Amino acid sequence: MCCSSCHDNTLYGSEELLKLIPPYCNFGYDVMVYVGKALFFYSRSEQEIVDDISRRCIPISRSEVSYLAKKFIVYLSITHRESKSAIKVKMRQHGGYILHLDATSEGDSPHLLSVLDGISEIVLDNIKLPSENAENLVPFLQRVKQMYGNPLATVHDMGKGIITAVQSVFKGVRDFICHFHFLRDIGKDLFGKENDAIRKCLRKHAIQGYLRKHARSLKKHAESDLQLIAIFEKSMHKDDTINAGTTPGVIAYLLVNWVLEGKRVGNGYGFPFDRAYLSFYQRLCRAYNAVDKLRYAKVQADGKHKRVMGKLWRKIGETVNDPILKRETKRMEEKARVFDRLREAMRIALPHGKNALNDDGDYDMKSIAHNVRKFHGWLHDSGCIRQDDAYRKMNDQIEKYWKKLFADPIIRKTKHGRITIYPQRTNNILERFFRDFRKMYRKRNGKNSLNKTLKAMLADTPLVKNLENPQYLKIILAGANSLEERFAQIDSKLVRENLKRAEEENKKMHPKIRKIIMGNKFPEKLVKVVSACQLSN
Repeated sequence: MCCSSCHDNTLYGSEELLKLIPPYCNFGYDVMVYVGKALFFYSRSEQEIVDDISRRCIPISRSEVSYLAKKFIVYLSITHRESKSAIKVKMRQHGGYILHLDATSEGDSPHLLSVLDGISEIVLDNIKLPSENAENLVPFLQRVKQMYGNPLATVHDMGKGIITAVQSVFKGVRDFICHFHFLRDIGKDLFGKENDAIRKCLRKHAIQGYLRKHARSLKKHAESDLQLIAIFEKSMHKDDTINAGTTPGVIAYLLVNWVLEGKRVGNGYGFPFDRAYLSFYQRLCRAYNAVDKLRYAKVQADGKHKRVMGKLWRKIGETVNDPILKRETKRMEEKARVFDRLREAMRIALPHGKNALNDDGDYDMKSIAHNVRKFHGWLHDSGCIRQDDAYRKMNDQIEKYWKKLFADPIIRKTKHGRITIYPQRTNNILERFFRDFRKMYRKRNGKNSLNKTLKAMLADTPLVKNLENPQYLKIILAGANSLEERFAQIDSKLVRENLKRAEEENKKMHPKIRKIIMGNKFPEKLVKVVSACQLSN
């Protein structure tokens, strides 16, 4: 509106309207928050959101949904930074904060690094880096220090870049190695080579693809007679002799599916705690022995299904009897037994644990340290170190990181009383966070790989996890009744600047430039082309 009683032609916008919709925008804060929650809380796809909003008589496209999701993250990140003083006060009420650091990446994607307070479980800051070296990490950690001050302690994995950066920025702060990460890195070093060799051999024989194809061909025949399956199940349950009506096709189908399930066996910890390829090969060997005993069994079947067991026995035998697989499996089994002894000593990520990454382990640190020292002595006395350099490296890692693993706990006085903190026990908080994060994107996109997602996403996307925390939500709302109302208080110019900066950071190389530099012979071609030109001043 403008005033008609004076010569001033200044236009005045509606303050009420600006509380509902950002300047120069087509969609209100309510639509933006709805899109953000639908994408990041409920893992809904862009098309599902388009359909839902369209049913409310609001025309919107998938590209607009994608753009609103980015705006939601930018608004949230600005709100988070404006609330840093209140977050800092809240953490002081808990006696301070424990800084947990961890990163995730896939393929050639950038490393998404997040830092989180282990006490309040609030994600404090995030950044995308080309690699986890100290040069990249130091400026980021200095920013965290400036925003929240020195932590009570830092907890992280054994990455050299992280250790160097943390020691440089947080001098004098107690520094711990996460027990879960310590075990994981030791296991990878101990039998990662054997695991890779087994994986390559199995891929060379293409046995998994053959078994899946075999299962598909037998499925219709094996599952056509439910009465037969019921009889078979009853016989197995009572440990009775098998019914003569059970055909080789059914037996083969059941064995093949049992072998394929071997790759899914585990406790949810990931490698090296769960050993999918080893488990698959072990089941393959047991199935081979079973088929060898059953292929001549007298059962009712036509000629085609009588030959099923023989074909299966020959194909599995080619893989099972591979000398390289036999050798590498034996080595890995021996090393895995040693590794599991260390897991038992450290009482975390136990071989028969049921809580997967939700397992925070036992907190009797003196007893754990005593058990690990006993394991360390056994490793020396058993002669393992003389057999393989991998055991020597394992021994060296225990000695090198002992003080970071078994330092005294932190005792703090808070308004709620005295608390004892064992920060080094686990960094599973961030492991669980990244696991849920990957699960959300895979559910949304239907893709297993997150390579492209990590390249395109905004660095502060992990802040959405904080919105599940009622205390955090109360802090950032700062008296407002909703996120929509709080976002309306943010300067729209600041949002546009942040969006533009994020767009520049994620900007891809021009396709023509990429085409020019493709290939190993680019430098030689460049010299040839430039040398052919007549250059003059």
